[in-house]
Amino acid sequence: MNDEIRTIIALSTVNKVGAQRIRLLLQQVDKPYEVFKLGKNDLCRIPGIGPQVASYIRKFNDWKSIDKILEKTRKLGARIITYRSVDYPDRLREVFDAPLVLWVKGSTDVLNTESIAVVGTRNPTQYGRQMAQFLTKRLVEQKLTIVSGLAYGIDTEAHKTCVNDGGRTIAVLGSGLDVIYPSVNRGLVKEIINTGGAVISEFPPGTQPDAGNFPVRNRIVSGLSLGTVVIESGKEGGSIITAKLALDQNREVFAVPHNNTNLNGLGGNFLIKKGMAKLVQDVDDIVEELPVDFDNSIPEIIEKPAQRKWATLELNDHQQSLCEFLETGEKHIDELSDKFQVSTQNLLVDLLELEMNGCVEQMAGKIFRLL
Repeated sequence: MNDEIRTIIALSTVNKVGAQRIRLLLQQVDKPYEVFKLGKNDLCRIPGIGPQVASYIRKFNDWKSIDKILEKTRKLGARIITYRSVDYPDRLREVFDAPLVLWVKGSTDVLNTESIAVVGTRNPTQYGRQMAQFLTKRLVEQKLTIVSGLAYGIDTEAHKTCVNDGGRTIAVLGSGLDVIYPSVNRGLVKEIINTGGAVISEFPPGTQPDAGNFPVRNRIVSGLSLGTVVIESGKEGGSIITAKLALDQNREVFAVPHNNTNLNGLGGNFLIKKGMAKLVQDVDDIVEELPVDFDNSIPEIIEKPAQRKWATLELNDHQQSLCEFLETGEKHIDELSDKFQVSTQNLLVDLLELEMNGCVEQMAGKIFRLL
């Protein structure tokens, strides 16, 4: 197995040799390392391998770099599994462009459990956060593993809720396992592993979270899962990419509907409108579409909301009025100014104090929301 791992990693570093070509190469030999012993003519007889690619393969000799990757993996306490390993995820193996190698920290058993992806925007509304928490909690009650991408926002809410409610979750990274992004989630990563989940990546240790890695990562999120639930998303972005990948992989797609004034929710509405996703109001809408036997005793959807922090503090009249108005949703500073007939400068004084007390969060574009 070590020989196979070294060979696959080495081939993946060769110019113009992708996953499909590596599969073809390994089919031509009895032992993986024999690929590098094939002559140029033998290589050129393999479909998709021309003279230039054959030359790149024959010139490869940087085994020191490959061994450094293996040593970094060992120091991380991670495992490497290939697409031919017995513990490679069966559902992911069905995907056309499944990764040949996965780096794994945590349980490998969890990779073959019944799972569902929960994804969404990095900048969710309070409603989006609540729905992520609510649906994740209910999915965990149905013994489903939660898969997501560890990103800010909905991904983080899904992972945290799963851990806090005794479930197991898989975080799929767009970087090496030693480069946790965002770094604020390092503690969450430890919790995921300690509660029987896993953190995985197709990228070797040391790989930085470059923008191009995340769309590629998304096919693993959907590929591991029976279906993908889009909690909140704009019309473009990673969540919509994941949903479309799930459809290409013949998996179920679900979406939570949103108010038309919520730009971060238009992506889910679009998926529903085009018949690409099933509208989700409660967990029944999800589980009835999955090929799994579930416990039918599913709790009611309505929960008593937790008390906001602002309601526990002694605020002045202006601050209390601001918080009461923000209960109706996110507001731009100009809308707050019009509502209370107060200059934006004076409003910002109260809002800053509320923010320092952990009651309010300022978002991009001078938009404020309650925490």
